[in-house]
Amino acid sequence: MIVNLKKKHRSFKGFTKFYSHNSVVTGTEMNFSTYEPDNKIENAIIWLSGLTCNEENFITKAGVQPLLSDTNTMIICPDTSPRGLNLEGEHESYDFGSGAGFYLNATTPGYKDHYKMYDYISVEIVQILKASFNIKKISIMGHSMGGHGALVLSLNEKELFTSVSAFSPIVNPTKCPWGQKAFSGYLENPETEGGRYDATLLVKSGHNRSDTILIDQGLDDEFLEKELLSDNFIQACDKVDQSLKLNFRKDFDHSYYFIASFLPDHINHHLSLLNK
Repeated sequence: MIVNLKKKHRSFKGFTKFYSHNSVVTGTEMNFSTYEPDNKIENAIIWLSGLTCNEENFITKAGVQPLLSDTNTMIICPDTSPRGLNLEGEHESYDFGSGAGFYLNATTPGYKDHYKMYDYISVEIVQILKASFNIKKISIMGHSMGGHGALVLSLNEKELFTSVSAFSPIVNPTKCPWGQKAFSGYLENPETEGGRYDATLLVKSGHNRSDTILIDQGLDDEFLEKELLSDNFIQACDKVDQSLKLNFRKDFDHSYYFIASFLPDHINHHLSLLNK
């Protein structure tokens, strides 16, 4: 796998870098960003962004660089969907198509040939980390749609990911408008296929982790009641004794101001398990 360095910026004791590569999985050129500390890098955290985002949002807004600067752990931030296509309905709304890949493998005509973000993360990004960066252990985290992706990938692919955390995740997409719209557009049979991509249903069906899932959720998040459905995930975890630490944060919303406020807790959570 050849990755092409597009630009880099010295940042604390390391470099923020931007790459592109030709993806075998999506059949398109894909972009990702990283923060790579100067130390010998052994571990990585995958960050999955939310709706409308790309590889730049987290790495430029969240303030992760000083948190990883003195560690042996890098972070990689892939784009949220394939680009450069013109599929039917792909560019018509913010919550479906470009910038809204939902971290699943599509099965509908057209989309099934390119929108395979589940495999892109779990196969291709993992391969890039191991082959191009010599990574040994990998954790995963994300925000909103990306929080959904992090939870689903970590529950389905337990052997790949040492730990998982999320900010404001869509935890029950088969029951919320965002998820129902995406699943009906990407999946031929959303009623039967959707369960693989719904964290609440996965936990209920026994896809549990031995480590603690960390989630932070703002109580002033405008999407909490309609789209995020945190209580559904809490109830599912309680029923099967899945260890979960879900912090409801008073006055915080859905923005990167919220993410930046509690990102140190999440990075420490991952580092403690990656370096165990």
